[in-house]
Amino acid sequence: MNPTLLDTLPRDRLPALLQAMPKAELHIHIEGSLEPELIFALAERNGVTLPYPGVEALRAAYAFTDLQSFLDIYYAGASVLLKEDDFFDMAMAYFRRAAADNVVHAELFFDPQTHTDRGVPFETVINGLTRACQTAREELGVSALLIMCFLRHLSEEAAFDTLAQATPYLDRITGVGLDSGERGNPPEKFARVFARCRELGLRLVAHAGEEGPAEYIRAALDVLNVERIDHGVRCVEDPALVARLAAQRIPLTVCPLSNVKLCVVGTMADHNLATLLDAGLCATVNSDDPAYFGGYINQNFLEAFAALPQLNARHAHTLARNSFDASFVDGDTKGRWRDRLDAVFERAAS
Repeated sequence: MNPTLLDTLPRDRLPALLQAMPKAELHIHIEGSLEPELIFALAERNGVTLPYPGVEALRAAYAFTDLQSFLDIYYAGASVLLKEDDFFDMAMAYFRRAAADNVVHAELFFDPQTHTDRGVPFETVINGLTRACQTAREELGVSALLIMCFLRHLSEEAAFDTLAQATPYLDRITGVGLDSGERGNPPEKFARVFARCRELGLRLVAHAGEEGPAEYIRAALDVLNVERIDHGVRCVEDPALVARLAAQRIPLTVCPLSNVKLCVVGTMADHNLATLLDAGLCATVNSDDPAYFGGYINQNFLEAFAALPQLNARHAHTLARNSFDASFVDGDTKGRWRDRLDAVFERAAS
């Protein structure tokens, strides 16, 4: 891509370009894509009674003060997921939105403990999600990988139990992650289970530096040996850590709307996305839990670029390219996606 082409693109053409450019989504909790309408449809299908009278009442409850206030509603919404078709329908609803946003590849987080602790078999979860990934590839042209997350507010022993349940299905799981409440649950708590996952050949990622401090990012790298940091926006509190992340090109899967909704930053205008990019970090844009946080991936791009005037076409191209570079696919596939990205920008500049 000729860098001078990026500098010639006027800012008023950015919204259309942000939506049209191909991109990968690397930080999407599939349970967090459950829209209120689908939650109530699945509740009716499965005979589940929800503590809200209807869709609007549930949506009105999405006034979060921190991560935990969100998780309380998140787990209530997940209670409607009981059968393989429920997981399939949930994932397909996300994939259709992703395809409309020109997402060519998605790496889906899923939380088996949220379901197995309710008596839903691991097999039910993985079968529904796997079938959706196959259908998305065949019908929508969206490739997908699955990343199994351990809930960090639970014990490491519970994580080992989940890993045991997952063992027959590891050929369908690309990696493991660490999510849920960050405060009081440092990465070190899961050192042994992550070491075992690494021995099994799984890719490793972890949430760190969202509500937790910059030290959690260091621990995720040094203790858990992760390859990607999910969120990571608080790395700027530690200049030496920022330099390390840039030098080692450790990806950060940043989620702008989530950071605003969960009060990690005050407003989108306060977000440090531009700072991360200008520091040379491999930052990406993602939607996290889009049904709860106000939008899918394109909405995150649009609102971030609207609120941060220092972001330009060069940043847009870098973010999309970073998403491909940071994905867990082979080099040839990444190269084809980068070529498609360059072609979109070259057409926009012509």
